[in-house]
Amino acid sequence: MGKYIDLNAENFEASIAEGTALVDFWAPWCGPCRMLAPVIEELAEDFDGKAKICKVNTDEEQDIAVKYGIRSIPTILFFKDGELVDQMVGASSKQVLADKINSL
Repeated sequence: MGKYIDLNAENFEASIAEGTALVDFWAPWCGPCRMLAPVIEELAEDFDGKAKICKVNTDEEQDIAVKYGIRSIPTILFFKDGELVDQMVGASSKQVLADKINSL
């Protein structure tokens, strides 16, 4: 059973370095982020072993959010072998996110 990876300053770079990674920037007080949370969990199961599904709590990891210019949440960044290849701002459907992961 897949589970998303909680990213922080210590494990961020290593986690996105290889393969495809979806990184959800969120905060506990954010309504759309809470709506997106079950979708992220489902994607983590669906893509277990194929892509990394990760979350960054912007309240706790402000340095990472600043580094990637996160101004509104939820923001989802897509990485391929450590390189930022795409981003989406706002809540999206599971299908839109899955299609994006598959295209990478």
